[in-house]
Amino acid sequence: MITKPFVCVLLGLCAIAASAPTVAAEPSCVSLRDGWLRLPPAAMPMAAGYARIRNDCREAVVVIAAGSKAFGDVSLHETTLVDGVSRMRAVDRLPIAAGATVELKPGSLHLMLMQPEVPLKEGAQLPLRLSLEDGRKVDGQLQVRGAR
Repeated sequence: MITKPFVCVLLGLCAIAASAPTVAAEPSCVSLRDGWLRLPPAAMPMAAGYARIRNDCREAVVVIAAGSKAFGDVSLHETTLVDGVSRMRAVDRLPIAAGATVELKPGSLHLMLMQPEVPLKEGAQLPLRLSLEDGRKVDGQLQVRGAR
C-alpha cells in the first residue's frame, strides 16, 4: 500500500534529481586521422593499415584493441629490424602520452587487417574502431589506396 508520506518522499527525490546539473557529453579527445590501407594483391587475405592517432586528452591513454566490421580480425603490429632481419610482432598495448600523436606507418607500427568481409576497392572508406583501456571507443575510417 502506497502512503502519502512515501509519495511525498518520492516526489522530493524526483525534484532533486531533476534540478541536478547535467553534464554534457565531452567530445572524444582521442582521434584517428589520415587513415588508409594499401590495396593488397587479389590473392592476399590481409592488408596493412596506417593512420595517426592523436591524444588531446589531459592524461595518457592506452589503445588495447582495434576492430572493423570490414575485417574478421584486426590487430596492432610493430615491425622492427633485429640483426639485419625485419621482424613483426603483435602489440597488446599502445600508450599515447597526453598531447601526443602516434603514427602508424609502413615499416613501423601498423594495423594488420585480416579476413576481409567486404570487397576491397580503391577509394572505399572502411570503418575502424580503436578500444582504449578505460573503456572508451574511438571511431575512424581507412581509405583504400592502390598499391604503390
